[in-house]
Amino acid sequence: MKKVTAIIATYNGENSIATTIRSIIDQKGVNEKFKLEIIVVDDCSTDNTVNIVKQFDVKLLSTTSNSGGPNKGRNIGLNVATGDCICVVDQDDIWKKHKIIATLPYLEKVPIATSGFTVKDTSKQKNIDRVTQSKNGHLFFNENKTFLTKLTKSQNGQNTYIGAIIFKKELKNVLFEEVFGVVDFDWVLRLFHNRPSIEVTQSLYIRVVDGFNLSLNEEYRRKDFYYSLMFIEQFHEKHPKEVKISNKKIHGSRARYYYFIDNMQLARFYFLRSPFNLKTVLYYITTFVGSSYVKKRFNVFG
Repeated sequence: MKKVTAIIATYNGENSIATTIRSIIDQKGVNEKFKLEIIVVDDCSTDNTVNIVKQFDVKLLSTTSNSGGPNKGRNIGLNVATGDCICVVDQDDIWKKHKIIATLPYLEKVPIATSGFTVKDTSKQKNIDRVTQSKNGHLFFNENKTFLTKLTKSQNGQNTYIGAIIFKKELKNVLFEEVFGVVDFDWVLRLFHNRPSIEVTQSLYIRVVDGFNLSLNEEYRRKDFYYSLMFIEQFHEKHPKEVKISNKKIHGSRARYYYFIDNMQLARFYFLRSPFNLKTVLYYITTFVGSSYVKKRFNVFG
């Protein structure tokens, strides 16, 4: 019987961590189709997170000091994980009951499987399914297909949000960066580089967003921007076209972030360095007038 390890890096997660852990413990097939190992790594929380976690039958570890992001805890978890298959979980993710049994069989065919998911936006009180359609319930991606799609920052292709991914233990040595401790774009690229994968085309977990998530933090956006630009340079010789596209897309993402938070001067600066297309032109024009309407009607960022 295979063992599945779920790694949760947490910091001040008292409002969500219990729900997250319960959703993993309550998975269909536990101890019948697979064994379960849950590793929680606390990043020196100052709230009641640790006491809440201690109520569950999980392995609780801690960083020696607050690292300022989830990556240190994720790497600690990867280093001690004993599962045949591994998942990295955000502290406010909620697994649907069949997440593991729906994805586990595909790891007999490929080293990485992912799934669709549902975004629960608590600030807007709405749910959005992010699920790709297929006739047979899954999609196969040839070696490097997903890597190149993600390198070019394409919105198409395989779902690769961290919470959607399950991978074989042979890949546990693919660690997260600890320079900034918060960026995962490079981890996704390194994980999928030269490897095939499968996506299960159904929503198998809930990704909670509330307007205060790390992805909306300005300091995080700055670190993500610079580290991502630095990281993609290593692929320039082999994939020059894709790296050029990626560079512009990274600038486009930064532009939309500033557009989202109403810093239109910086938004215009980065839009001028983004892919030149009709959407970028319209975004640029509406930095002067009309941005409120655009943000109300369209998913600008996130």
